[in-house]
Amino acid sequence: MDASLDIRTGVKETMPTVFGYIGIALAFGIVGKAAGLSPLIVLLMSMFIYSGTAQFVVVSMFISHSPLLSIVLSTLLISSRMILISVTVAPYFKNDSLWKNILLGTFLTDESFALGMNKLNFTNHTLSFQWLNTANVISFLTWCFWSFVGAIMGNFVGNPEALGLDFAIVGMFIGLLYMQVIADRSLNRKLQLIVIAFTLFLTYVGFIFIPSSLLILVVTLIGCGFGVVIKRAYF
Repeated sequence: MDASLDIRTGVKETMPTVFGYIGIALAFGIVGKAAGLSPLIVLLMSMFIYSGTAQFVVVSMFISHSPLLSIVLSTLLISSRMILISVTVAPYFKNDSLWKNILLGTFLTDESFALGMNKLNFTNHTLSFQWLNTANVISFLTWCFWSFVGAIMGNFVGNPEALGLDFAIVGMFIGLLYMQVIADRSLNRKLQLIVIAFTLFLTYVGFIFIPSSLLILVVTLIGCGFGVVIKRAYF
C-alpha cells in the first residue's frame, strides 16, 4: 500500500481480497443451488441482501420453512454490526455529500472496511470517496458474479467444504489482520496482541453462551471496550 487514494490505486489494493470473495461466493452459490434455488434467485440474493453470513442463514432457514418474519429479523441481527462499521468510517467522509456517504454505507463490507482501516496507516489517517468506493464496487461485483457462477456449478459440485471453499473468507480475514498489525505503528504491538488474544477467547466462549446471530456484534462491542480500557490504563 501507499499514500495514493485514487481509483487506480483502489483497484490495485483491492484485488488481493477478491480471491476471498470468490471462494465464499462460489460456496454460497453451490449451497443455494443444493437448497433448490435457481441461479437467478441466488444472484438476486447476492445483489439485495449482500451479506455472506446472512445469506447462508437465509438459505438454511428457507430449507427449514422458517416464517418470513424470523428470516428478516435474523438477517437484521446478523448485519447489525455494519452500523458500528459505518459509524467508524463516517468521520473520514464528513466533508463529502450525503449521497456519497449513503453510497459508501450501502456497499461497505467487512473486507473493504478492514482494507480502509489498514490504508489509514499510509495516508496520515485520511480516506477518499474514490478509493473506498472503488473497493466497494469491486467487492460487490465480484460477490454477485461468482455467487451466480457457483449456483451454475452447483449442478456438478455436491460438497463445497470438500474443496475448502468454506475457509476462503477466514483466510482472507487472517491476512487482513496481519497487514493491520504490521502496518499500524501508532499502537503498541503488545496492546494489539493482547486485544487479539482477548477477542479470540471471547469468541470461543461466546459460541457456547451467545446465539450465533448476535455473536459478532457482542464480541465487537466488548472487545472494543476492553481495548480502550487497557490502552488508557497501561499503554
